[in-house]
Amino acid sequence: MGVIVEDKFLELLQANRILISPEDYERVAVRHDRGSPEFLEALVKENLIECSKACKLWGDSLGIAYVDPLSSLVMPEATEKIPQDIAKKTRSLPLYLVDSVLTVAMCNPFDVQTLRRLEGIARLTVSPVFALPCEILDGIELHYSSEVSIQESIAGLEKTEGLLVSELSPDDIAQMGESQSVIKIFNSLLYLAIKERTSDIHIEPEEESTRIRLRIDGRLREVLRFSRSIMKALTVRTKILCGVNVSDSRFPQDGRFSISLGPNKVSFRVSFIPTIEGEKIVIRILAATGKKDFLSLDQMLISQNVLKPFKRLIRSPNGILFVTGPTGSGKTTTLYAALQEINGPDVNISTIEDPVEVRLEGLVQSQVNNHIDLNFARLLRSLLRQDPDVILVGEIRDLETAKIATEAALTGHLVFSTLHANNAVQAIIRLVEIGIPAYMVAPSILGVLAQRLAARICEKCKESYLPSSEILNRYFHDAEGSDVPFYQGRGCNDCRGTGYRGRVAFHELVLVTEEIRSLISDNAGLKSLSEAARRVGYKPLRYDGLKKALLGLTTIEEIEKLAAFEWAT
Repeated sequence: MGVIVEDKFLELLQANRILISPEDYERVAVRHDRGSPEFLEALVKENLIECSKACKLWGDSLGIAYVDPLSSLVMPEATEKIPQDIAKKTRSLPLYLVDSVLTVAMCNPFDVQTLRRLEGIARLTVSPVFALPCEILDGIELHYSSEVSIQESIAGLEKTEGLLVSELSPDDIAQMGESQSVIKIFNSLLYLAIKERTSDIHIEPEEESTRIRLRIDGRLREVLRFSRSIMKALTVRTKILCGVNVSDSRFPQDGRFSISLGPNKVSFRVSFIPTIEGEKIVIRILAATGKKDFLSLDQMLISQNVLKPFKRLIRSPNGILFVTGPTGSGKTTTLYAALQEINGPDVNISTIEDPVEVRLEGLVQSQVNNHIDLNFARLLRSLLRQDPDVILVGEIRDLETAKIATEAALTGHLVFSTLHANNAVQAIIRLVEIGIPAYMVAPSILGVLAQRLAARICEKCKESYLPSSEILNRYFHDAEGSDVPFYQGRGCNDCRGTGYRGRVAFHELVLVTEEIRSLISDNAGLKSLSEAARRVGYKPLRYDGLKKALLGLTTIEEIEKLAAFEWAT
């Protein structure tokens, strides 16, 4: 079977013009059976072939569909049919349960003995699909993770070692951070957070306990609470992964680490800060490196009155374009989508990021490293000698970076960047406040896109309702007697009873016209710039937000919460 699979696989590689050098192929074949899934996994892990292409062709060689269990929607009803320990032993991950047929991801879909065993346990017909061994094992950790399983692991640790932790020396606590029980708890927490589409993990010490909250769809939710004594071990484990000083708890510290998830890695950015009850930890979950399945501009539900002019701006020959919004509002995702829109063999696109969140084919990406004084300004200055057409500067943080980016925009380069400001018009004034002369800001800036992320109504439990006249009159003129329905989530298992699942962005775009350039040069205020922007079609954030609410994508409450500063204007 293995020889037949390998022959078909080689034929498909040649037919799809995917080249692997004979030397590399033989080097991997020395360590693994050529017809085994471990052989394919080694080719992928050594970057000799792109994962999704390799797995699809291998599945075609087997005559079995390939499914990525790490990016597929796995049904809880399916995982309930096979216990976790059986899934690990058989390297099988239940995916879907439809019409009494259980679809299971296997690295060897033709293992008849395992198939019969799974059918006996599940008491269902099992339909196998193919996946890599590492995808299945990590998928088991991911999809079987739950608050209950973590709580059980914590309870076991507290029972055996919890009472001793408060009496341990710093060296003993450091050793405990490397113990298998602590590693299991910490990894389970990470897998649960990834499974729940979390953006931030908050690990917070309190007087009598430790609280863990996850920010999901922009909202913090408490998921665990346990003994304060275990907090020390989790803190040390996090610091070990980040490579920061384990014994220092007096000062704030920052770090990064990553874990494997199938053939890719998920990166995390960590912040430690001392509080009166101990160190609080916040872990930001970044994108999985190697994943290329992010949304394009056309898939991001951007309103056409914003999307069309924005697409024109990103094709400008020179100038600077800003995307602004608070932390976690999706600025980087929008910029990646914009770069992908204009990416091509005839365009030299270079980026400076902190950190590089997604690797994009065809782009030259550089990462800031403040430990060796490799900051935005220094990288940008060097990058301008690399003949770039388009430059992405991850964030304008200081005068030096802002000045170099502005000068680059004035000397024939197209520059994309982010800036922290409440809205698009304020971003223009912010540049001047940083210290860039108005006479440089005016000719260089093309436009500013401001955005927010609102929680999206859960599609499984969405229902319509007619708001009261009081609500309608608060947000709309002459709305008395209107029968236009709005939508809300009733709450279900799919959204954990919140009524929300996922997020949707709403935007405002300022196009910098000659009139606005003149106003910038004259150091005009916010009111004058806003009025000039409105004359060429500018609509505030609340306008696009209410459109998304009318379309049933989000709720009025979400828009009010995220654009509250707008209502008085």
